[in-house]
Amino acid sequence: MSVDKIISDWKKSIYKPIYWIEGDEEFYVDQLVDFAEHKILNENEASFNLTVFYGKDAAWADVLNACRKYPMFSDRQVVILKEAQQMKDVDKLEPYIQTPLSSTILVVAFKDKKLDARTRFAKLVKEKTEYILTKKIYDNALPEWVSSVVGGMGHSITPKANSLIVDHIGNDLSRIKNEIDKILINLGTRKSITEEDVENYVGISKEFNVFELQSAIAARDLTKAIRIIQYFDANPKVAPIQLVLPSLYIFFSKVYMVFGVSGGEDAIAKQISVNPYFVKSYLQASKTYGFDGIEKILLLLHSYNLKGIGINAARVEDAELLKEMVVKIMM
Repeated sequence: MSVDKIISDWKKSIYKPIYWIEGDEEFYVDQLVDFAEHKILNENEASFNLTVFYGKDAAWADVLNACRKYPMFSDRQVVILKEAQQMKDVDKLEPYIQTPLSSTILVVAFKDKKLDARTRFAKLVKEKTEYILTKKIYDNALPEWVSSVVGGMGHSITPKANSLIVDHIGNDLSRIKNEIDKILINLGTRKSITEEDVENYVGISKEFNVFELQSAIAARDLTKAIRIIQYFDANPKVAPIQLVLPSLYIFFSKVYMVFGVSGGEDAIAKQISVNPYFVKSYLQASKTYGFDGIEKILLLLHSYNLKGIGINAARVEDAELLKEMVVKIMM
């Protein structure tokens, strides 16, 4: 069952006795735990019927005893075990998982890892609980995720604003959601998030960012590319080389794919999995550099990624490496 479906059920007061949430995407774990802690019970009910444990400090016997209590002045109680991966003898919850109390909602958050699937306990958890495995979203799926989150909040976001957020923040769903919330608070009655909103409320320059650097390289505009890199040099937290190079590599990898597809812009965008709004930039780069030129760029990006972490090169400032690289790209 998906996280969205569980929250939808909870809003309708549809509950299962045990929810076991594990995996490497903390955002979804936190989302479910936060809802369970603050929204299943009202304030008066929670005073008597909400118990929260932390795995590092919790004893398995105390968790079992809490789960086996009956609710007071309510039809249900909520027991939450946070950071369960740090709990000793977590498998001793087995008797309760076998026969849970229908009036208790137990939510177990097993963060950043998974149970050993080979164990009897792991098999029991998957069989007897509402088991949710969270996985990291692939980087190329982030723009769609951002659009979905914004859309779910009754708003829309322009493709460029979306790209600015994703390129700047990377694969950190919690931070992306926080920044979206910040923008929406300041949006007033408008329903669409623009690049100006991202610049004003997130602090990402709409002129000097990774997206604009890749566009400058795609257009073989050395002057603009150097100007952007100089901005990065003066504002090192804006775009460290560890963020810039992977973003450029993803972009030019997509450009490389252009040579193996055919059709109109919409068809090409679908085949290389990019937003049709941006496909012109990919096509422009493919025409500007040609097949051999794009291969050369990918090799240069790999080489400078190694140099950026000190392999096969003396330590050089990030900005100098980027300048040297873009000059070689455009030669």
